[in-house]
Amino acid sequence: MKLRIILIAMISLPVAGLVAYVFATGGQSNTASSNLNVVAAENFYGDIAKQIGGSNITVTSILSNPNADPHLFAPGTSNGLAVATADLVIQNGLGYDAFMQKLENAAPSNHRIVVTISDVLGFRGADTNPHIWYDVKKLGAIASAIASGLERADPAHAAAYRAGLSRFDASLHPLEREIGQIRARFAGEPVAYTEPVPGYLIAAAGLQNLAPVSFTRAIENGSEPSPQDVAQMTALMTNKQVKVLLYNSQAVSPITSRIRSAAAQAGIPVVGMSETMPPKLTFQSWLLDETRTLLKALSR
Repeated sequence: MKLRIILIAMISLPVAGLVAYVFATGGQSNTASSNLNVVAAENFYGDIAKQIGGSNITVTSILSNPNADPHLFAPGTSNGLAVATADLVIQNGLGYDAFMQKLENAAPSNHRIVVTISDVLGFRGADTNPHIWYDVKKLGAIASAIASGLERADPAHAAAYRAGLSRFDASLHPLEREIGQIRARFAGEPVAYTEPVPGYLIAAAGLQNLAPVSFTRAIENGSEPSPQDVAQMTALMTNKQVKVLLYNSQAVSPITSRIRSAAAQAGIPVVGMSETMPPKLTFQSWLLDETRTLLKALSR
């Protein structure tokens, strides 16, 4: 979903303090470590960077709480300081993490490299699904863009970053096989999601989403779907027209809770999908766990 960011705290006193800090430090890192400082707007991009960069980099991820609603995220002073001293910034784009531009503008830097994943992939337009890290077919390109950013920021360790990219690419094979299994066994099967968080994954698996676009777009934007859309979405559950409901477990509203309850009452499996990587998982294990859960639900 496109984050509706609360920026009041960031654009007042914290920014004043941030500007003073940057002036005092010249926009450079204040750490004694010689590691490359990397800031990722989202923790899944941070994890990919860490896997590729290894011990040569230090990663700070801003959106990292799996129990928080990303709709309500408000960046604080510590986030601004991290961006101010970053050598490399990785962000999603497409309005998903628009707060990053505010942080970057508050701390101009002539050495900071910014990698915007949506720009690298050529994804543009207000109606584009911003959850591009679920696009399994594009994960290689995403990882390559991050590795390229690391190389540009730290050419001395280019060989290590290329080796890290090769390891990461190889580690995607189990996820790709799982998606292939779903496509081979269930291509064309109807499912529904409350909002298009897993939209790219569903498309890669060959599944058919029946949820009304007007419903999912309203939920994504934090607005109320029309009564007709709610009725249509509910009917998909009560009439058992879909095999699985995919549910954003991080952004819950009374309407999506009612849809989930309707699915449960109809005996339709519900698969939770999150926007932020849970703790103690890697990016690959996170998506693999969700994909395996989806396969199990489709097999019921």
